[in-house]
Amino acid sequence: MENEKISVFRTFPFHKDQKIHIENGPRRGDWLVVGVSDRKVRLRCPVSLREFEWDLFCYYAEEQQDREWPQKD
Repeated sequence: MENEKISVFRTFPFHKDQKIHIENGPRRGDWLVVGVSDRKVRLRCPVSLREFEWDLFCYYAEEQQDREWPQKD
């Protein structure tokens, strides 16, 4: 196994009343988190006040140097 530079993704830990900005994609813009469950996040647009509920979709990413890949279970 070789050590490689790996991109790591985690589900973002949303919390109620959190103000967020999505930088790109179809949901880009400013949002207020109005609800969170294990599988869904509910967001409100601060301009139109419209609310949307989506499957969790945002991820935090980082790169790690010298990490084993593929990892053993």
